[in-house]
Amino acid sequence: METYDPQKSSTEARQANPRKMNLRVLLFGLIGIVVLFAIVYMIYTMSQPNPT
Repeated sequence: METYDPQKSSTEARQANPRKMNLRVLLFGLIGIVVLFAIVYMIYTMSQPNPT
């Protein structure tokens, strides 16, 4: 794990993670939420009676 380096400039300190781990977490979280809402929606629509 990288530690704080007081010798870095403000531009270097703001650089993104080259492994893009934060992007992966955000994408997997977003995909998980979309899938969860789709499952809840399917369960909700399947439990409603058919209109006659």
